[in-house]
Amino acid sequence: MLLHDESTEAVVAREKSFVLGTYNRTQFHPRSGKGARLFDAAGKAYWDLLGGIAVNVLGHQHPRIKRVLREEATSLLHVSNLYYHPAQGILAEKLVRASGLCRAFFCNSGTEANEAAIKFARLANPGRSHLVALQESFHGRTAGALSLTGHEAYRTPFAPLVPNVTFVEPNDIAALEAAVTTETSAIFLEPVMGEGGIIPLSDEFLIAARRVADKTGAILVFDEIQCGLGRLGTLFAFQRSGVVPDIVTLAKPLGGGLPLGAVLTGPALEGMVKPGHHGTTFGGNPLACRLGYEVVVETEKLLGKINETGEWFEAELRKLACDNIVAIRGKGLMWGIELDRPAGPVAAQLLERGFVVGTAREKVIRLLPPYIVPKQALKEFIAALSEVLTVIPSVARDLGVKGAGEPAFVPPISTTTSFHEGASK
Repeated sequence: MLLHDESTEAVVAREKSFVLGTYNRTQFHPRSGKGARLFDAAGKAYWDLLGGIAVNVLGHQHPRIKRVLREEATSLLHVSNLYYHPAQGILAEKLVRASGLCRAFFCNSGTEANEAAIKFARLANPGRSHLVALQESFHGRTAGALSLTGHEAYRTPFAPLVPNVTFVEPNDIAALEAAVTTETSAIFLEPVMGEGGIIPLSDEFLIAARRVADKTGAILVFDEIQCGLGRLGTLFAFQRSGVVPDIVTLAKPLGGGLPLGAVLTGPALEGMVKPGHHGTTFGGNPLACRLGYEVVVETEKLLGKINETGEWFEAELRKLACDNIVAIRGKGLMWGIELDRPAGPVAAQLLERGFVVGTAREKVIRLLPPYIVPKQALKEFIAALSEVLTVIPSVARDLGVKGAGEPAFVPPISTTTSFHEGASK
């Protein structure tokens, strides 16, 4: 096999021979992109409605991202965290001032951010090891973050994990109040549960979490790795409810396509974290931090567009006269369309029609498009989805295969706003 052969056949064969098989890859070979478009190895164009799983929020080949990459290529890509460089402090100041929290720690990924949050919470609550998280949550693949992930299929092959974790049902305030005690170190919540099927937590539940955390001294952590940094129409997801957590974890879009995660800490952590308590070799390197700053600046400019496009998209989705749609959940540019059938085959049919989408649990089509996505892309997606579900429903059913894991739990959710509407039906 020639090393320089990049044909689709050679790419697949080489991976099967040499890459550890942790993913069942889709037979899709994106090779370039522009704006909200992707182009495969044959030159076919697709609307990118997944954004590299919420990463490419500025689309592909954004001019500010390209400029920073060119400039930083002639400077330092890495210096280690033993020394100062300007970019880390500049990005930290931007995030701290925008969030109202106190400090930032930079790492390489979302799972690393959550691992750091576990450690920081234990520093704030010495001797308290109990953690509370939600059923159907997802916080990462490393041992600590996986221990907080509320989906047994992910955890079971690697048990025993970090002990003393209690999982409660999303939006069940009574269960949360019963689970959190004076032995609880931290409560981990995703304001909108992405992998769980785009399940929003109600304002009432988030307010209750803040109240019970204050009562018991537990650290309240919001995992905004997928739902944060503009995705819901505010820079931080917690700004929608007004409930301020003690820690926010970030990643996915932050590095502009490069690995970058962050932990933002509030007053409850001031003075707790000292030299030697935590560290990272690559986290917060100059290139990633410079890209991160550009992403935040550009995202702030796009918040109005995200809100306007999201409201329009929801209205258009709800016009679909399709009995195959069980629920529509989301806000801004984070949407889940729950179907009455496995979502994987439907996603495959949409890919054939030129739309890159994701799935969540067994029956949810997951949309995480770039913030610059044009309405035309979403109009065409709705038409294609309607065709797949109604014009040729037998094809989607005939292709049906059981998805990984169990069907997503759909919790009781307030229906006072469109954000929470359709969580159950």
